[in-house]
Amino acid sequence: MLKRPFALGNVRRAPEITDPQPPPVGTLDFANPFPVEAAKHHRYRSRVTPPAKPPAPPALPPLAAPVNSLWGVGGERTQQLARLKLFTVGDLLLHAPRRYEDRRHFRTIAELTLDEARTTRGKIVALGLKKFRGGQKSVFEIILDDGTARLHCRWWNLPFMQNYFMMGDEVFVHGKLLETKPRTIDHPETEVIEAGEESSIHINRIAPIYSLTEGLPQRWLRGLIWRTLQQFVNQVPEPWPGFSPPALPARANAVHMLHFPEEFSDAEIARRRLALDEFVELQRGILGRRKNLESHSAGLPCGGDNRWMRPFLAGLGFRLTEAQTRVLREIRADMTAAHPMRRLLQGDVGSGKTAVAACAALMALESGFNVVLMVPTEILAEQHHRNFTKWFGPLGIRVEFQTGSRKTGQPGATGPVLCIGTHALIESGFTLPHLGLVIIDEQHKFGVVQREELLRKGNFPHLLVMTATPIPRTLGLTLYGDLDVSVIDELPGGRGRIKTYVRLADKLPKVWDFIREKLAAGRQAYVVYSRVDAADTANDLKAATLEAENIQRALQPFRVGLLHGRLKAAEKAAVMTAFRTNTLQVLVATALIEVGVDVPNATIMVVENAERFGLAQLHQLRGRIGRGAHESHCILIGSAKNPDAHTRLQVLAETTDGFKIAEADLKLRGPGELLGRDQSGLPGLKFGRLEDDLDLIRQAREIAGKLI
Repeated sequence: MLKRPFALGNVRRAPEITDPQPPPVGTLDFANPFPVEAAKHHRYRSRVTPPAKPPAPPALPPLAAPVNSLWGVGGERTQQLARLKLFTVGDLLLHAPRRYEDRRHFRTIAELTLDEARTTRGKIVALGLKKFRGGQKSVFEIILDDGTARLHCRWWNLPFMQNYFMMGDEVFVHGKLLETKPRTIDHPETEVIEAGEESSIHINRIAPIYSLTEGLPQRWLRGLIWRTLQQFVNQVPEPWPGFSPPALPARANAVHMLHFPEEFSDAEIARRRLALDEFVELQRGILGRRKNLESHSAGLPCGGDNRWMRPFLAGLGFRLTEAQTRVLREIRADMTAAHPMRRLLQGDVGSGKTAVAACAALMALESGFNVVLMVPTEILAEQHHRNFTKWFGPLGIRVEFQTGSRKTGQPGATGPVLCIGTHALIESGFTLPHLGLVIIDEQHKFGVVQREELLRKGNFPHLLVMTATPIPRTLGLTLYGDLDVSVIDELPGGRGRIKTYVRLADKLPKVWDFIREKLAAGRQAYVVYSRVDAADTANDLKAATLEAENIQRALQPFRVGLLHGRLKAAEKAAVMTAFRTNTLQVLVATALIEVGVDVPNATIMVVENAERFGLAQLHQLRGRIGRGAHESHCILIGSAKNPDAHTRLQVLAETTDGFKIAEADLKLRGPGELLGRDQSGLPGLKFGRLEDDLDLIRQAREIAGKLI
């Protein structure tokens, strides 16, 4: 037997592996189990015995060999594995289990409870298929007995399940009881136990449970991965020659521990090692892009001379905060440096990012360069156009406008220009000579590709991206890892306090009474829904178009307006003008208003079906109030059917710190849902968890820096 030690530091050891000869083609003898011996030495080690007749050396590297080169994988199995995106030996070795079952200890059927999913086992004592509604509906049921009680397992409208079981079969079952009289589980996970398997890879161990596809048995895939590990695990290379991560196993051992851990903690240790490799590769790409930019470009001289900055600041009517001033010094240093600025500006709702962006624009404009400011919605573009025209008009600076529905004219070459627009700025028909600075507001609404398209409108212009949705630290080091970061961590004075409440729908009559009192005192209110109309609703969700009339009746005699994304641009503008001038006292809207709406007199916000929004988005919506001197109130209406969502909403009631909220949102929803599935910069990770692995990401950044 060949032995190969793995030096891994002071962590749990992987088990030894013994590779038997494969049985003859066409048979698979699980009655002769593969023994698993726990390693007793303090170092990881793996033992591999080659087959009696080793195959001829493959033309491809071992891990690149196709899965159909493995023993027992024919044409049908190859197609099934392909549906799981498993094409090579390497793919198979990195097919991580989605969970593990502790098959060393079982719950008896009598011990199963309603509160949690558990694994049990028993013998089939009855089974049958019942059809009804003329054969269009069916239920297949097996009844298991383990000597302590009986368990009913049912599959609705899946008649083919009868092909998988026979009377007398011993079966593993994993699931949560639906009821206790009789004990019943609907659509459980099951696995038939073959005779003589009591010491095999399937029984009496922590067993991996994999994602499957139709026709692919769990135990067949587990056996294939076991045999593949024995043959190929010692050929898993270290990705960074000469580097060994401290306190983590070698990559080969990590792959083995991932599939067949001795303890549950082994699986997490293995995941962390494989996640570190992913993060190092990701950080190498991020840092490599930044290094490539700096080696092929020179920074445009955009420091300005203050000839417009001084009168602009004097005319603002307020002094910049210390945080705004600090960030401006960082931006000015970047815009006079040898390389183009690439800076991310984070600031909570109402922290004054727009004023900082205006100062950055003035630096470039004073230096003879043009500036573009791209935003995600026409409402926000119109607001910025209005504000910048008011600020820059007296200075003689032209402020142009470019959206899909309207533009104020193509900027010419007669003097510096600030052009504000939406996605229309990245269309091929838009050009702007002498582009010195690109500003992107609400960066999380755009993808990395869109950002790069806008930058290509110039010759390596400076870049300032801004967001009022605080970015969790892990995302800051990955999605925005090639950007320097500035944070405005101070709010201007003179703002009213925002109080947030979480209420159930049965409290709505009192909520409307409270709003009526505030409207009578001269204030205004937003009422927000997650859907536009009935066609979008499901599961008792309310829609803005349906509720507007109800709210109008509830809040008479105050006037109610409606705003959503399906209105034409002119209609949206008219509604916003009426609300801004207090012609409308209540604005019923969708999440369209989460950015770009600034009405200081609006001090009340009600969000119905609040559980349908993420915490960060609710924080953004809440930022539409509290922009004046009056105390503001945000009321989140949650569903009584979802107590977990009610608990989640309490996070907003307890803090207004956007960074704490963003971290909580990432933990609860994960990066995919938080950013949207189409976010161009979201890395595809098999093992890394952006919500949990901040320490690994930081370690990977250090390693990548040394490798580059």
